[in-house]
Amino acid sequence: MSVELLTYLFVGATFALYIGIAVWTRAGSTKDFYVAGGGVHPIANGMATAADWMSAASFISMAGIIAFMGYDGTVYLMGWTGGYVLLALLLAPYLRKFGEFTVPDFFGSRYYGNAARSVAVVCLILISFTYVAGQMRGVGIVFSKFIGVEISTGVIVGMAVVFVYAVLGGMKGITYTQVAQYVVMIFAYLVPAIFISLLITDNPIPQLGWGDAVNDGSGESVLDRLDNTLIALGFDAYTEGAKSTLDVFAITMALMIGTAGLPHVIVRFFTVPRVSDARISAGWALIFIALLYTTAPAVGAFARLNFIDTVHGQEYNYVPDWFKTWEDVGLIAWTDKNADGVIEYAPGAPFAGKPEFTGELTDAGSRAIANAPSDNRNEVYVDRDIMVLANPQIAELPAWVGALVAAGALAAALSTAAGLLLVISTSISHDLMKKTLARPLTDRQELGYARMAAAVAVLIAGYLGINPPGFVAEVVAFAFGLAASSLFPAILLGIFSRSMNREGAIAGMVTGLLFTILYITWFKFIDPASNTAEHWWLGISPEGIGTVGAVINFAVAFLVARAFPEPPAEVQTMIDRIRIPSGVERPHDH
Repeated sequence: MSVELLTYLFVGATFALYIGIAVWTRAGSTKDFYVAGGGVHPIANGMATAADWMSAASFISMAGIIAFMGYDGTVYLMGWTGGYVLLALLLAPYLRKFGEFTVPDFFGSRYYGNAARSVAVVCLILISFTYVAGQMRGVGIVFSKFIGVEISTGVIVGMAVVFVYAVLGGMKGITYTQVAQYVVMIFAYLVPAIFISLLITDNPIPQLGWGDAVNDGSGESVLDRLDNTLIALGFDAYTEGAKSTLDVFAITMALMIGTAGLPHVIVRFFTVPRVSDARISAGWALIFIALLYTTAPAVGAFARLNFIDTVHGQEYNYVPDWFKTWEDVGLIAWTDKNADGVIEYAPGAPFAGKPEFTGELTDAGSRAIANAPSDNRNEVYVDRDIMVLANPQIAELPAWVGALVAAGALAAALSTAAGLLLVISTSISHDLMKKTLARPLTDRQELGYARMAAAVAVLIAGYLGINPPGFVAEVVAFAFGLAASSLFPAILLGIFSRSMNREGAIAGMVTGLLFTILYITWFKFIDPASNTAEHWWLGISPEGIGTVGAVINFAVAFLVARAFPEPPAEVQTMIDRIRIPSGVERPHDH
């Protein structure tokens, strides 16, 4: 069977499974829709959390980033993994003990009023829509390559599937769908990694294989081979970083604290019966996440090595079929600068100063080319988002492996998209319609508003997927920056500071969020030509500016809080209740 036919089979079967689960677990109440009835088993919740957490950025982009950035790309690995640990240990048990439906619920109660709740809703919607754009782009990329349709058509199909199981099943349907999606996703990620590790090093464990010797008798390790090959082509060594230490720290920290402020992950800890179950499910989720995250660096190294071996120095007429199929969808492109018919891969964007190139490129590719010097000798453009998807074809694995990877990539994108769309819909129906506008809604009416909000959110998410502001992981990194600069400081202070009042928290959130949005907007959209290290403030990239936004948030919150009264006594009692174990003497003063 062809890859396309197998992909139809695999993707169709998984989609039928997801929709079947949604019908079987259809939400019948707002509690079912918002928190799956609060009765999910910790292991199932851990698996669902892992699927919710490991988005298209984790499955599709992370290994691609590491493949092309080498050491510098590990900031995503460190930041996302460390951030989950931070969330699981520092925030999740306390928020579960708080015992409400949504993150804005916490803000409304802790900061005693709808003003803080409304600001939290705005922050949540901005973060979620930014994040979901990356997921929908991932869906479009998979469909465009494996099903042979336009990226926009692929996004529409993904929208339709998410619409069915998110709108129908709510959190209850999403939870059990995500359990199935995790199984599909991790199997799809590990199988090709094991195959390729065996082919290159004879070691079936990819986490160990990428440190072993290449099995060509040279005795050279995979990483040494990569370093030597890249240096010979004019690139920096794979194992050496080009980013400044400050920028590496800023990006890693922004991803970490941004993770801890992501509402679609936080809400997963509201779905278990007890506080202890929240801790247990966090532990299981970390194990499930580690299976993919420890494999990603190996996949990136193998992918870059195979890519160079099969592309550089090859005559275009004899280049492998996978190159031309990805070229057809604009995610790889080549122009013959020296008219020798041979593909030359080198540093720099390929088509600067070559107006005769007429192929279609992604927006990310077009920006890279526009910003490149015109005297480089590189002839190849490759979108880093394709490396995991193309890896089985580059390594000449069986067709069914490529189809499996396509199904896994869609599972990763759809699982996170569904979680994000759910928090958007619950914020509108529960926190905006019912709590802020104070409408007297019955449970049935509130559930109807939640479903309508989810439907509208799906349409907006589809538009953002068709017109994304960057490649998948770049878009997701911006979402983490927004979460880091807005929600995380206010949540942390809400749990651990009895003196933080409403005015301080709101001022901090607004200031941190605006600063981060303006910084990202300037360098990514208003003046992208200046998006270089010499123009960044303190040398911190837009991907890392959320760290500075968080510092500003904390500073403004503390300064403003000093000018207003402390929180009411009942709020301080609530803080003690969620933070201090039963039986321990409560503080009378702070």
